[in-house]
Amino acid sequence: MRYLSRRPKSTKALNQAPGTVTYVGSKEESETLLEVIDYNTQHFERFTSKTPQDAFNFEAEDRTTWINIDGLSNTVEIEKVGKYYELHPLIIEDIVNTNQRPKIDEYQDYFFIVAKMLYFKDDGHLINEHISIVLGKNYVLTFQEAGGDVFNGIRDRLEQGKGRIRSRGADYLVFALLDAIVDHYFIVIEEMGDRIEALEEQLFASEPSHDTTQEIQALKKTMLRIRRAVHPLREVVSRLEKVDGGLIQEGTINYIRDLYDHIIQVSENIEIYRDMSWGLMDMYMTTINHKMNEVMKVLTIMASIFIPLTFIAGIYGMNFQYMPELDEPYAYPILLFSMALLVSAMVFYFKRKHWL
Repeated sequence: MRYLSRRPKSTKALNQAPGTVTYVGSKEESETLLEVIDYNTQHFERFTSKTPQDAFNFEAEDRTTWINIDGLSNTVEIEKVGKYYELHPLIIEDIVNTNQRPKIDEYQDYFFIVAKMLYFKDDGHLINEHISIVLGKNYVLTFQEAGGDVFNGIRDRLEQGKGRIRSRGADYLVFALLDAIVDHYFIVIEEMGDRIEALEEQLFASEPSHDTTQEIQALKKTMLRIRRAVHPLREVVSRLEKVDGGLIQEGTINYIRDLYDHIIQVSENIEIYRDMSWGLMDMYMTTINHKMNEVMKVLTIMASIFIPLTFIAGIYGMNFQYMPELDEPYAYPILLFSMALLVSAMVFYFKRKHWL
């Protein structure tokens, strides 16, 4: 079973002036790659580039432009994009800081959103990807730490003209991006629920091992990180529903409300599975104690059976000269028979009490 890998805490951004663009993340040598999608109901254009300037020629009022930037370690290129779109220096700082919690900041001409993408790779490894979204008039900027995301379905809908996404503006595209992120939260939570149930069955069906405790601890830590990634997004979506400024159209508000219902449902499921994961350790300890009690019960019954036998053997093992039974020719068989009868009586009594 594979779980979310823990990132080391970075100290790069300490003791620096606010707005200083310093990459904080684990992919130091990732290459910056831009993907540009420009569209409306009648037009669609898509291309990729390694040069930020190639994304600066799409400003048509009747079209929406989505620019996706992969790779945050090259801060010079990120600053070029930010300077062209007149992004605040604090936004550029948060874009390249992958430890930033989900949030939303409102500016005069654009909104800035930070979220976390959670999805499983083909090998079953859970990815926690930092993503920043800038919503402006007729354009959307998305910044990712590296390639790979949950937006392929949106790209296909845009290219094939399916649904209503090509006929709506940039605000609906932001909704679609957040909706894809939340949809994958459901997939992640369902998978974590299956892993919790599998561990429960393992605890009851077989002998718990030391590996079981490690799996439980890893599961608890993973659920905690998922909770940290998901819970702040509730506030983001809630504020997105109430923002002013004209960037969010009235027709998109209903979709955002539905998205808020989904994130609330995800948060409730996270709390349920988090409690279940924390209860697994108690269940493990209960199982261990139960098996220990079973062992102690068997040992206690065996000791109870042999205590009277030991008492009898101890009496007749004493070296006294005058013992009346020593002169009887059948004393030894009678003693063995009495001991066997005593054992049988005790076993019968234990079974009547359901101790055996």
